[in-house]
Amino acid sequence: MADNSWDPTPQSAGAAEALEAQAVGAFNVGEMHAALPENGDNKKKTPAGWVPATPYNYESYTQGASHEWEGNAKTYDWDGEVGDIGPEFPELEIELFGKPGNREKKGIDFSKIASIELFQEGPARVDPIATFEDAGLHPAMLKNVEMAGYDVPTPIQRYCLPAIHMGYDVIGIAQTGSGKTAAYLIPILNKLMGKAKKLAAPRPNPATFQEGIDPRTRAEPLVVIVVPTRELAVQIFNEARKFCYRTMLRPCVVYGGGTFRDQEKQLQRGCDVLIASPGRLIHFMNSPEILTLRRVRYMVIDEADELLMEDWKEELTQIMSGGEQEEGNINYMLFSATFPKAARELAKTHLADTHVRLRVGRAGSSHENIKQNIIYVDPSLKKQALIDLIKSLPPTRTIVFVNSKRTAEEVDDFLYNKEGMPCTSMHSDRNQMEREAAMRGFRGGEWPILIATGVTARGIDVVNVMHVINYDLPSMDHGGIEEYTHRIGRTGRIGHRGLASSFYSDRDEPIASVLTRTLIETNQEVPDFLQSYIPEGATATNLKFEADSDFEDNVDIGAGADTGGGGWGADGTDCADAGNAGDAGNDAGAGGWGGENGGGGDWGADTSKPAAVEEAACSGW
Repeated sequence: MADNSWDPTPQSAGAAEALEAQAVGAFNVGEMHAALPENGDNKKKTPAGWVPATPYNYESYTQGASHEWEGNAKTYDWDGEVGDIGPEFPELEIELFGKPGNREKKGIDFSKIASIELFQEGPARVDPIATFEDAGLHPAMLKNVEMAGYDVPTPIQRYCLPAIHMGYDVIGIAQTGSGKTAAYLIPILNKLMGKAKKLAAPRPNPATFQEGIDPRTRAEPLVVIVVPTRELAVQIFNEARKFCYRTMLRPCVVYGGGTFRDQEKQLQRGCDVLIASPGRLIHFMNSPEILTLRRVRYMVIDEADELLMEDWKEELTQIMSGGEQEEGNINYMLFSATFPKAARELAKTHLADTHVRLRVGRAGSSHENIKQNIIYVDPSLKKQALIDLIKSLPPTRTIVFVNSKRTAEEVDDFLYNKEGMPCTSMHSDRNQMEREAAMRGFRGGEWPILIATGVTARGIDVVNVMHVINYDLPSMDHGGIEEYTHRIGRTGRIGHRGLASSFYSDRDEPIASVLTRTLIETNQEVPDFLQSYIPEGATATNLKFEADSDFEDNVDIGAGADTGGGGWGADGTDCADAGNAGDAGNDAGAGGWGGENGGGGDWGADTSKPAAVEEAACSGW
């Protein structure tokens, strides 16, 4: 047991040592000092070891100022007459992947991820690959994978690569930071390599294109990736820039807040892979002289649990049906870390009868690479607790999550003006220029502390985020434990380790039960003030989660099926009570998404017991 209550007295050496022992892999602060100018205008001296706290240059964020949008980042431009594969450009390689010998390696510690069971739950089955060399990748793509830092495929990648290669529709559910983006980008782009001239629309040679001189060209992408947030769109675009290198496939990104004109210019240069937020995508779809989806071969819905909610239904319906595509010509992919029941009725209408469903561990779960530390703090003492927590660790790239825009501003002001910390903040009231500048400063180390609302949680994939702090725990009315999972998933990504600290008070009681079960599931320490929420009896070893309540009990779902529950397509009452939920992850009910009584779905009724794979020994934290 652990008390985990924050002591308002100055930090003791013991507390600092305990927290320091949990911080792993802090980045080299000395390198950031060398790269940044000293700043003598701080209101309070920056604590030792941190870069100087630099102020915002608000003039640079005004509409009239010069600003380089993230969507204008350099992509691979080729001479269209060269052939199916373009030549190497060493300078661009360094920009995209980093210098040789200094490139990020993914998959340093998969002991906690590889031990999680992966279930194939759909009517189709695939054999996993063991290495990227087994995936049938083109040599140029294989080299891109290597330069991107992937040594071995993650569990979701082991199954997604062959499934997409074989032409299946795919649903992939895996923990945040498990490599889902690469799991679909690599095989989709590999399938299209050498086919750009055959499948793509006529377009200008991007190497020689001259704005205003060459005729306007309509963008007709082969791949469309739809995401809920601007930050996530930019993040996936940056990944696509890497994997599109030398493939003759050109990526573009369109998202709200950026200028229409700049994004239109990028589309007119040719677009094979389009990453988009829903609102901006529909805007361009409504201008068919700029964009049409009639050539789309792959439609990917990333963070599907967010996009398939009722709030997005109208927009998503227009996107999914607005491409004038020939029926059966599109492969649909849905990816997410969580997949609540409310999303599933919408999801099942878009996939083929024969598809692959993959689930790494329990839907909505986290993994043991993230050390979760829950700390009891009185709300009136949160700011002091925050600075004590930050200072108790070696300087490290940190994200502080809050529940409101006002709190984000208050915490930003406190850390910068009162404590001299190098920080920035990001929330929905910031214009897009400010949001992109904040992310650049966070990535580059100018502002290694980022205060953010949950709306940005799904778009932050930054190297060496070693500490996530939930200054406010998510409310059960706005995201609940799924939001918590997404937030802490900003650290411990792609086989690395990380620390997630969360402030808890009496007002967080509604999330206490499911939070406690989440801690137990990932072998975390349960503090004294949450001990009363530890389940007893059979439920102590067979944990139930509200998100599993779609696996209904005692439903007739067809011959050969386990009766743990019918899943997405099952008929039955809404078991909001987690105690009535089926045994998710152990019985076939955890995977029976396509019961024939599902109310209009055509997903198939194969609900046989899923095969558990990916078994390996778990080592300690």
